[in-house]
Amino acid sequence: MKPFRKHVALAVDGGGIKGVIASRAIAVLEEHLQIPAYEVFSLLAGTSTGAIITTGIATGLFGEEIHRLYCDLGPVIFKKTWRSTLWPLTRYRYPLEPLQEALDDQMGGKTMGEFWTSDKPIDLVITAFDLVENKTLFIKPFKESAGGDPWPVTKAVLASSSVPSYFPPVENRYVDGGVGSYHNPCYVAAYEAKFVLGWDPAETTLISLGTGREPHTLQPQQIGKYYPWHWIGPVLGAFQESSDDQQVHLVQTFFTELDFRRFQVELDGSYPMDEPERIPDLTEFGDRLGEMIVADQMDGALGIRPKKAPLPDPVY
Repeated sequence: MKPFRKHVALAVDGGGIKGVIASRAIAVLEEHLQIPAYEVFSLLAGTSTGAIITTGIATGLFGEEIHRLYCDLGPVIFKKTWRSTLWPLTRYRYPLEPLQEALDDQMGGKTMGEFWTSDKPIDLVITAFDLVENKTLFIKPFKESAGGDPWPVTKAVLASSSVPSYFPPVENRYVDGGVGSYHNPCYVAAYEAKFVLGWDPAETTLISLGTGREPHTLQPQQIGKYYPWHWIGPVLGAFQESSDDQQVHLVQTFFTELDFRRFQVELDGSYPMDEPERIPDLTEFGDRLGEMIVADQMDGALGIRPKKAPLPDPVY
């Protein structure tokens, strides 16, 4: 693996229970480096399940500890009940209380600002979407010291993780940060590093972790038989994947001196965000993603560059 530069940042995508993949990959990276992620990264950015992972790192948890939390809490958070069985006749499928209790156990009453004022200051950016203001929120530690309202860590992570229709909105206004353009927060991290922290991109490494890319399996004969409700999944999936790719291209285009490393693992089928029974399979994909990080096997799907069109003949 290539050495990291002076400053090192980490961005982790959303993905529900597929956070198992990223958490296990971080554990593999720690095993290789022989130091905890908390001592490697000074800037963390996360959306949804990525917010859970990056907050765990900022708190000082090891990658394997975070992975174990997914294994233990996944079946509790995504427990099938009458509510999930009757959905969409119910407003949401799962209550937030199990996740909130787990976060409270880890964080207590800690606020985001305490990450900035600790013995080892760390910048943690959590994305959430404010439905009332119709805008993405970038919840950061140092905003409190600048006079901003304090955000309890539990509230910030819950807001970022509240996927509409799966969980209720936090305070009836805050939902998953992936609702906007930041399901993949790598551009958020790159911008934060250069323009907020003042890091020189030539001295900065940014690691961006996906939570698995599902294969495209739709066939024309299927699409031709679609009724209106059939379009919801494919359209939302297209929006999310396009947004993820867009964030990567923005970093590649506007931060050319940055040591940017995007890692994504190809899945072998569909893995819904609320199926904890798939955790053993997801763990194997996490091992694979971790090995890709160590071997510098970056996401090849985004390395494709179209040939430039020939210039037209001059007109005299």
